[in-house]
Amino acid sequence: MTEPLVRRAIEVAREAVRTEDVPIGAVVLAPDGTELAAACNAREALGDPTAHAEMLALRAAAARLGDGWRLTGCTLVVTVEPCTMCAGALVLARIARVVFGAWEPRTGAVGSLWDVVRDRRLTHRPEVVGGVLAGECTALLEEFFAGHR
Repeated sequence: MTEPLVRRAIEVAREAVRTEDVPIGAVVLAPDGTELAAACNAREALGDPTAHAEMLALRAAAARLGDGWRLTGCTLVVTVEPCTMCAGALVLARIARVVFGAWEPRTGAVGSLWDVVRDRRLTHRPEVVGGVLAGECTALLEEFFAGHR
């Protein structure tokens, strides 16, 4: 059930290559499964260090819902384990579930290097499903970086 969601995020990630951004894609789904927003990394395109796929997708989903900043009951699907900034943002947005592809042992904050989203001191802790289509998500990154070395 989660594989098609990650495949959609992979599709979105491929769009980042046009602007030479790292190909990471994120999709936010409403509680009923409807896609609210999708975004790829755009740090290079926007000249913005916070323009991670997750951040852009969260912002777009909140704007689409129009109910403020809470994304209660929503799911965030992303090709790579979120970093600390993105993990903090998805907790603050009240995302119910995070699904991701590749683990990121150097900067991951959803179980690898840190586990921000499951910190018991926080009032909101989303469900986490990691490693979905990890090989395909990793291959996308490896292909990108091989072309930039």
